[in-house]
Amino acid sequence: MVTTPAERLKQVARSIRLDIIEMTHAAGSGHPGGSLSAAEIMAVLYFGVMRHDPKRPGWEGRDRFFLSKGHACPVLYAALGEAGYFDKSQFLKFRKLGSMLQGHPHRLRTPGVEASSGSLGQGLSLACGSALGFKLDGKPNRVYCLLGDGELQEGQVWEAAMAAGHYKLDNLCAIVDYNGLQIDGQVEQVMGLAPLAEKWRAFRWNAMEVDGHRVEALSSAFERASGAKGKPTVLLARTVKGKGVSFMENRAEWHGRAPNREEYEKALNELT
Repeated sequence: MVTTPAERLKQVARSIRLDIIEMTHAAGSGHPGGSLSAAEIMAVLYFGVMRHDPKRPGWEGRDRFFLSKGHACPVLYAALGEAGYFDKSQFLKFRKLGSMLQGHPHRLRTPGVEASSGSLGQGLSLACGSALGFKLDGKPNRVYCLLGDGELQEGQVWEAAMAAGHYKLDNLCAIVDYNGLQIDGQVEQVMGLAPLAEKWRAFRWNAMEVDGHRVEALSSAFERASGAKGKPTVLLARTVKGKGVSFMENRAEWHGRAPNREEYEKALNELT
């Protein structure tokens, strides 16, 4: 029995993980590793932080969420389905021709998706434009953007970061899914990011490091971000790629590989 808000968020994160496994297995393709690592982040955002209305996806008063690492769309779809933007039966059509749930987010097909994404490095620019627009219009909407750590190797990310700092976009919060792995292996070996917090601070951001799998820590960090004035905030969320499924955890090969039948059943047993 769920007795606290934190327990509810943990339950949602578990459901999100189950749905990620369900849809990637049904499709026979997809990106489970970096989706599983962001389950708590999405649970806290959609069920504890953001103002949004599944019955009115176009509501002007909603906060905006941009998934910059679009290949991790299973975690976004799972959160949207859990929230009630569409029936969860759609998960079985993931990546199918004509489906509303494409292999990368499609704004015109999927209720709740703010922007089509997949080309890495672009999401923070979209988020900056949205946040700046709200600032200019004097509106209270907040903007959130989830990036992958390997994605930070893209130069456009830092152009957007510089602009956000310059315009003092304190209505913007970026979250880095800092699981340390990308498709080619360890992020620090492919193109090192350290010292990452100092980099963001040099671009005039409020940078906070947080355990990306502790819903209490994430909730507190998002609350502090909403209270920060005069600069945007980035949460460097330390996570585990493939979190929750033992044979996927910290394994780069699960970046873009779907579980077969045996692996699917084993994963479900571990998550339930």
